[in-house]
Amino acid sequence: MRWIHRDSVITCDHDGRVENRPSQRWVTVTGVPVLVDDDPEGRKIVACPNYGPTIKPCTTTESLRVGYSDWLRVDGQRVVLSHLEGFTNGTPPNAVHHTVRDPRQRFLGADR
Repeated sequence: MRWIHRDSVITCDHDGRVENRPSQRWVTVTGVPVLVDDDPEGRKIVACPNYGPTIKPCTTTESLRVGYSDWLRVDGQRVVLSHLEGFTNGTPPNAVHHTVRDPRQRFLGADR
């Protein structure tokens, strides 16, 4: 698993892109701030193509099911890893996920 940072590509199941916003700036990978506990939650999703008369596109990430390191922390916050998986607010409820498409770095990894 790789550490996830601001430029990592996280998408919903329909390929809408999550806008990453790191809450810390002092730990980086190749100069890009890493994401820590709850950075991937409550983030805006743009360009989700899943829409229609009774279909709600994914617009926001919800809480993660998995994806935080058990051991690695930055200022007490768990580091986000590439096995990240959580739900979005798209339809059907509690069925559409957001996951890492590309960590955009190959330098720093962890087992959990």
